[in-house]
Order: sequence, then structure tokens, then C-alpha cells
Amino acid sequence: MTPPTLACFLRPDGFAALHPASVLREASVLGEAGRYAVRRADEQLWHRRPWVGGAPVRTAEPVVLVPGFLAGDGTLSWMARSLRCDGIRTYRSHIHANVGCTLEAAHQLEATLESVVARRGTRARIVGHSLGGLLARTVAARRPDLVSGIVTLGSPILAPGAQHPSITASIEVLVRLSRAGLHGLMSEDCVAGECARSAFDQCRTLLGPGVAFTAVWSRRDGIVDHRACTDPQATCVEVTASHLGMVVDPRVIDVVKQALARPALGSLAEVDSGVIA
Repeated sequence: MTPPTLACFLRPDGFAALHPASVLREASVLGEAGRYAVRRADEQLWHRRPWVGGAPVRTAEPVVLVPGFLAGDGTLSWMARSLRCDGIRTYRSHIHANVGCTLEAAHQLEATLESVVARRGTRARIVGHSLGGLLARTVAARRPDLVSGIVTLGSPILAPGAQHPSITASIEVLVRLSRAGLHGLMSEDCVAGECARSAFDQCRTLLGPGVAFTAVWSRRDGIVDHRACTDPQATCVEVTASHLGMVVDPRVIDVVKQALARPALGSLAEVDSGVIA
């Protein structure tokens, strides 16, 4: 008998896989993208007017954007453009396709943060979408010397396995390709073995007092159980958006900007866990 794709601990009691029809809610991403286009056109109009002036003042802390499952940095380009218009210095995670081992992806993100922090001389913030939020939380718990705050968007931290059947099927495909010898993909150990257990435990580790945490979630989420996105350690903010639309809907991007505008909870000198490379 073929073992289940996902370990049972990834879907604790109280959480459930989504009904197949729930994915239909994701069709609203078209309207959310259109809303972004209208906002973008309006911003460009005002920026061209001579009396609206001055270059935006850059914020002190850089922001690293992390994509979700099956996605790459390009999926966050619209959000990055909007954040930069407000003077927020953004950086890519250098994840081209988030389909590999979660622990390895977390180490890669950690290396990216080390480079950004060394260049900017200040801790960074992370905005992670879906699986990217789980990576953000893992690194923030492990390296508070690098991270001053995180914002997660539709990230099922409490139950990574509480998702739409299509996501589970996609994971099964990756595992089979990994068994066939294709490197760089999630293996069975990554979703049902010790690697999965370690990744889940690290993602649930308590955050230090110097790390701010905002969790954005939506009842309209058609990909993950929205209840799994409300981490008790976070300031939870409900929005009205699809799972995919969270990265393009200007109303959600405004929530992200507000979270990033909050002062850091501690200076770099005050956080002494870990070592900055």
C-alpha cells in the first residue's frame, strides 16, 4: 500500500482539507488584479504632476519577499513595485520555484538575509506568501539577529496540510519525480518523514520579543484552511481576497505597508541570538 503523501501531524485535529469546489473562489484574482491596475494607473498619474513632489524617503529596514508553493520571485513583482513606490527597499528571495525541501529553502532564505543585512547594516523584514510565510517564520525564529519582523499572507502555519486537494496532488507529483531521481524537489522525507517533522517544529518555534509578526488571512481563501493562518503569536488581520489575490490586491498591499511601517521591536544591538555573517 502506498503511504499517504502528507504526514498526519501536518493536519492536526480541528483542521481539514478544503472542498474541491472551494478553488472556484480563486477566480476573484482577476478582479483583484484589475483593482491593482487601476491603482497603479492612478499612482502614475499623480507622480507625473509637478506639484506632487519629491522622491519617496526610503525606510531604514530592507524587506525580503518570499513566494509561495510552486511559485518564484516573479509572482511578487507587483507587490514589490508598489512597496518601492512608497520608499520601501525590497529584495528578492532568489527562489525561482518553491518546489524543493522546505528546510533547504529556509537555509537559502537565511543566506539571502545574511547578505542583505550585511549590506544594509540593519535587520530586515520578511513578507512571505503561503509557503513563503512558513519559511519566513522559520528563519525569524532561528535568526532574530537578522529579522525584525515578518508578514505572512495566507500561510497555514498551524496546519500546513490543511489545503486544497490540488495542492496535495501537486506534492505527490513532486515526490514521485524525486523518487525517479530528479534533484531539487520535495522528497517523501520532506512531506512525511523526519525532515517534515523538523520543518514543522521549527516553524512553530516561539518568536523572540524583538520580532514583530503580522498574519494576514481571508475567509475567501480557496487554497488553504484560513483557520490555520491565524497564528496565536501574531497580530492577525483579516482581509477579503483570494489566496492568489493576496499578492496583487492593493487593499492587501496596503495592509502589508501598514505592518511594515510599525517600528521594529528592538534594535540590532539588542538582539544577540546568532551571528551576522
